[in-house]
Amino acid sequence: MNRLINRVGYSVLAVFSGILVVSSLNGCHSSEGKTEKTAVAEEPQPLEVIALRKGKLSSSLQIPGELMAFRDVDIYAKVSGFIKSIHADVGTEVKEGQLLALAEAPELNAQLSAAHSRLKSQEALYIASKANYDRYVDAAKTPGTVAQTMIEQTLAKKESDLAQLEAAKSSYREVSDMRKYLEIRAPFSGIISLRNASTGAYIGPSGKGSEFPLFVLTEQKRLRLVIAVPEAYTGYVDLNDEVTFTVKAYPDKKFSGKVKRLAGALDKRLRSERTEVDVINNDRKLLPGMIAEVTIPLPTKNTTFVVPKSAVINATTGVFIVKVINQKAEWVPVQKGLEDGDSVEVFGEVKEGDQILTTATEEVRNGSAIRSVKQRT
Repeated sequence: MNRLINRVGYSVLAVFSGILVVSSLNGCHSSEGKTEKTAVAEEPQPLEVIALRKGKLSSSLQIPGELMAFRDVDIYAKVSGFIKSIHADVGTEVKEGQLLALAEAPELNAQLSAAHSRLKSQEALYIASKANYDRYVDAAKTPGTVAQTMIEQTLAKKESDLAQLEAAKSSYREVSDMRKYLEIRAPFSGIISLRNASTGAYIGPSGKGSEFPLFVLTEQKRLRLVIAVPEAYTGYVDLNDEVTFTVKAYPDKKFSGKVKRLAGALDKRLRSERTEVDVINNDRKLLPGMIAEVTIPLPTKNTTFVVPKSAVINATTGVFIVKVINQKAEWVPVQKGLEDGDSVEVFGEVKEGDQILTTATEEVRNGSAIRSVKQRT
């Protein structure tokens, strides 16, 4: 019996010993594994760098603009009178010189008659004084017949009557020209966009009847697209550059035009340059007053340094890229230019071939050591 107990005791002890050995071995292997993993994790990952190169970057600027009529005038009456007949209405397409309305002014007819009578009277006086002078000149050909003073007096009378005749002619032309203003004509070809007069209405250059224009004439077949280009982009826009735009009325259609006028100065309030684009509108789909979404191409005129956007740090103290020199990080202040996708122009104290980090963060401090790098392919 004692032998049996001893055997069982030895068996249990052997089992416990085996378990302890296995546990110890497993503990050793686990510790070694953790040590190995920790060692692998502590190895620094190489930072990716690229060599700085020059290139050209093309971008575009999205900006709102307003379509305006190339010419748009308010037409008023030059003289007082009453509308006799109307020959154009809203939406009427007219040609240059076409009659829009005809007015009447009875007092002008009376003035014209009076001016015509004065003209005829002065013509008669001049003819008489000229004939008298001519007779004295002919008589003076016989010595001693006519005194020299008489010739001088008749000459003075003739010159005076001639001056009066010219004045009468001017008065007659003035009244005659005033009558022409009763015919209200289109100063250029376009479309009548507004009409404020009706037959029988009083019109005049001042007072009642002149508060509003008789007509508003708009040139629609050629428009001005007016845009305000921000100061930062004025250097990229030149005359004859082509721009494209869309309007809400035709969202699926693109229109185009060429830059024809640059203000040459910045608006003091908006800090932008007024830029005008000529737009041909023969089908008259586009209307003055429409708001357009304009796309202005911004091609780089010269080669500049182009880097990935991830290489630029926008810190509170400025904008930087990180150069790697002798395994040390050097923060270089730069200015950003055009952006296109994932690329951006930079300007600063850099040169071609400089090694810069492709992904720069504030964790890489200025002057910190960089032990391992890899070149981006």
